[in-house]
Amino acid sequence: MAKDVIIALDFAGAEQALGFLDRFDGCGRKPFVKIGMELFYAAGNDMVREIKRRGHKIFLDLKLHDIPNTVKKAMAVLSGLDVDMCNLHAGGGSVMMKAALEGLTRADGTRPLLIAVTQLTSTSEQLMRDELLIARPLDETVMSYAQNAARSGLDGVVCSPLEAGKVHGVCGRNFLTVTPGIRFDDASKGDQVRVTTPALARELGSDYIVVGRPVTAADDPVAAYARCVKDFLGEEI
Repeated sequence: MAKDVIIALDFAGAEQALGFLDRFDGCGRKPFVKIGMELFYAAGNDMVREIKRRGHKIFLDLKLHDIPNTVKKAMAVLSGLDVDMCNLHAGGGSVMMKAALEGLTRADGTRPLLIAVTQLTSTSEQLMRDELLIARPLDETVMSYAQNAARSGLDGVVCSPLEAGKVHGVCGRNFLTVTPGIRFDDASKGDQVRVTTPALARELGSDYIVVGRPVTAADDPVAAYARCVKDFLGEEI
């Protein structure tokens, strides 16, 4: 199964994002990148197409969550952007997830990978209980959401690295785990709660790690990315 390090391009506009990617021109490896809400809302489809033109794989992280018909139509639009992965919230339920899969699938049967967000890595057990009124333990909730996604035909879930092995246990080894909440030992956790290092994420069974500020805010982003690749994939670049 393919594994990779995904850099989160959490920038406010096209100039910043493309300038950041320019720094990787000589490193010999085109990073897999994540385009989230901030950059997509600022720069739109043109940004996606330009980054794809430059040869990068793209995870389009828009976390769709709406009535099934709306999500189906939105996914049909996104399928035309030639991204490699996109997502939605598992909390929308199985009917919504199945509709999304139908909308994402092109006439020739091809489609990007589709994954579901279980619980955000900023969500704590206390927040889930006190504000979301979910009384079940966090791990149990994540596993239930993951199983719903698997039964709906999705390719995997976004979860904490701490939950990756358990997700594989209940959904199978080929069900992808895409894990944000990655920090180096010597870095601040920021607003994340459930976090690990790249090396520990590998041990715990993550298939893809998503790394933002430890790379994008580093003095030397290329070196920080290379450190992630070495720690998670065991490869030198």
